[in-house]
Amino acid sequence: MRLGIAGCGVIGQRRAQNLAGARLVHCTDTNLARARALAASIPGCASGADWRAMLDSREIDAIIVATPPDVQADIVRVAVSSGKHVLVEKPAARSVEELLSLTQLARNVCVRVGFNHRYHRAFLQARQLVDSGVLGPLLFVRARYGHGGRPAYETEWRAQPSRSGGGELIDQGVHLIDLARWFLGEFTEVSGFAHAYYWDMPVEDNGFMLLKTATQQVAFLHASCTEWKNLFSWELCGRDGKLQVDGLGGSYGVERLTWYRMLPQMGPPETTIWEYPMADNSWAVEMAEFIEDVRCGREPSVGLKDAIAALRVVAKIYAESGYDHRA
Repeated sequence: MRLGIAGCGVIGQRRAQNLAGARLVHCTDTNLARARALAASIPGCASGADWRAMLDSREIDAIIVATPPDVQADIVRVAVSSGKHVLVEKPAARSVEELLSLTQLARNVCVRVGFNHRYHRAFLQARQLVDSGVLGPLLFVRARYGHGGRPAYETEWRAQPSRSGGGELIDQGVHLIDLARWFLGEFTEVSGFAHAYYWDMPVEDNGFMLLKTATQQVAFLHASCTEWKNLFSWELCGRDGKLQVDGLGGSYGVERLTWYRMLPQMGPPETTIWEYPMADNSWAVEMAEFIEDVRCGREPSVGLKDAIAALRVVAKIYAESGYDHRA
């Protein structure tokens, strides 16, 4: 597969390092120097500042969209209209409305949304355990995800609602929403609160969510960029036990999955722990599945409908909290 990348920042560079056998032939960024630097590291890769010109090329089979959210939907629209497959980073757009118009256009190509957390080793193992039935009926998810920002964080594009679509809720929060929905199913009731506690910016630095399914399963989620010490903590409780994922590697700490199995006599559970101290391979695993989606002509397991579902939750909480990032 011959790939193009739109957006050569941190995520675009990470994608370029995890191509799973695909070949990067073109990369673009509004910062031309950044595009050229990435292209220079890959033999035969062209570079430019205009993503539209890249999409005109017949040498490209698919593209990775790793730009800020304000242009994601536009790039996807032009790409699928020209018959190119797409892997677009979460959240895939600033709003539900921007994505709804793409669902019909994308019927004849593959559009995968980059919710790479599903492909972390701990979550793949957790999925297998849940599917095996060892947890019994699922009850609730409780999760926290956050970082501490950096100097001048309030001046970055993430703090500009016209570019980001919102703050921490639409940034890291959508990963928590997607993971909770992956295990519990669709949420029929949504409530929460978003607020800027520390950073002087027009978007929130903390988002709190209480989500409920039609069968009363609950997800209690918190995304924060005032965490100071990077944190990832995710728990799934079932009638017969609990799974807990801690860390994502790097500054978030060693990735670990713990299975607490309730015993017939109850009391202290039987505990099994898996640790994954090796490098994060979720990006490469996700890319390999995208390539296989295209090869087999199959619908991706994580697509536009999943991004729309996550953004519906985000929009509801923004409305409850008095944020209108479309203004």
